Amino acid sequence: GEIYDNYDFETEILAASIRHPTHVKRAALAGAEVATMPFETLRELLGHPLTDRGLERFLEDWEEYQATNEEASAVAQA
Repeated sequence: GEIYDNYDFETEILAASIRHPTHVKRAALAGAEVATMPFETLRELLGHPLTDRGLERFLEDWEEYQATNEEASAVAQA
């Protein structure tokens, strides 16, 4: 990345055939702006136990909210 910056080249560094989430981090630290990887590697990057639990809780809360509002709407319309 530094050489391109020194000469003001208008280019992007592409990290290709990434196979592990750690490699994505290393490529980004090395200056890569774009990466190609299998979908499963992307999924691993997005997955985290706290994110998974947060999504579960959100969906539970949403179902509870919908049930409460359906009951309130039914009472109001009666």
